Amino acid sequence: MQILGMKPRIIIHVDMDYFFAAVEEREHSDYRGKPVIVGADPKGGKGRGVVSTCNYAARGFGVRSGMPISRAWKLCPNAIYAPVNFELYRKVSSRIMGILRGYANKFEQIGIDEAFLDVSQKVDNYEEAKELARKMKGEILEKERLTCSIGIGPNKLVAKIASDFKKPDGLTVIEEKAVETFLSPLPVGKLWGIGKKTEHRLNEMGIKTIADLAAYDPAKLTDAFGVWGARFHQMAHGIDESEVEEAWEVKSVGRQLTFEQDTSDTNLILGALEQIAQDVQKEIVNSNFQFKTVTVKIRYEDFETHTHGKSLMFPTDSIDDLKETAHELISPFLQSSKKVRLVGLRVSNFFSGKGQKTLQEF
Repeated sequence: MQILGMKPRIIIHVDMDYFFAAVEEREHSDYRGKPVIVGADPKGGKGRGVVSTCNYAARGFGVRSGMPISRAWKLCPNAIYAPVNFELYRKVSSRIMGILRGYANKFEQIGIDEAFLDVSQKVDNYEEAKELARKMKGEILEKERLTCSIGIGPNKLVAKIASDFKKPDGLTVIEEKAVETFLSPLPVGKLWGIGKKTEHRLNEMGIKTIADLAAYDPAKLTDAFGVWGARFHQMAHGIDESEVEEAWEVKSVGRQLTFEQDTSDTNLILGALEQIAQDVQKEIVNSNFQFKTVTVKIRYEDFETHTHGKSLMFPTDSIDDLKETAHELISPFLQSSKKVRLVGLRVSNFFSGKGQKTLQEF
């Protein structure tokens, strides 16, 4: 809530539009106007692994991020299937984040293709924030030939939902006085932490829109969802006090992937893990590093999350070592009867390619 006489808190969320596929379109002019799917090799519809991202032409066929690549092939066999070129995407991302940092008082990158900016001290009102956002979009388009969607609001929650409101190339401004009006008609699944299974449970309770959630008895929500129930009720009222903070994962490189639907398909899970391993290993090799520690992450359908790590005897940059260790670490978690929502892989404890340990953050 804004205190009388104080400048409003203004947060911007920037989300690059279908980033991996957009970069591929930029690099290959003949891709434009065609369905482009970035991810695992479909191998004629028999490939393992998943879709990392796709452009809007592919989405028109029903293809979605996190979908098994074999299913994507069935929906759109004539699409252009491009392998993940993470080295390129990382370089492009670094340049874009450098542009955005120059516009912010406080900056928080939350993925390769999205970031929060606190511009409360840069602008006096939402109209100035909107103009600032237009400048960001223009500079990114001019320098990188890519579009982004931007949401502006009084906190991170509202800004993130707003950035998704008009895609691609959107710009949505939600002032504090308009927050509940904006949120009310949206489905509850638009709120952070509410995945498909939680949304289904809420729907069974008669809660379908954010307005329904805001009006629901918070005590009953806490009974049903524990501490998350109270948090859901706060979010439904547009309340989010979290700060924009620069967050670095020190001395590690990792990726994670959320499946389109919770799955118990071991082949799909292991295929996704191998896909992530290849991306991570390429970045390590290109940076002339070796790693000694491997950590896997798995999140089940009920959001229960586990990590398991192992340090190797010697530093390595071998894809075979990485895959073998990742499989070993994740295997016990695949014995559960629960479906899997997310899988991730991280390497750390770096040495230089010559065997000398680095002291720098990576």
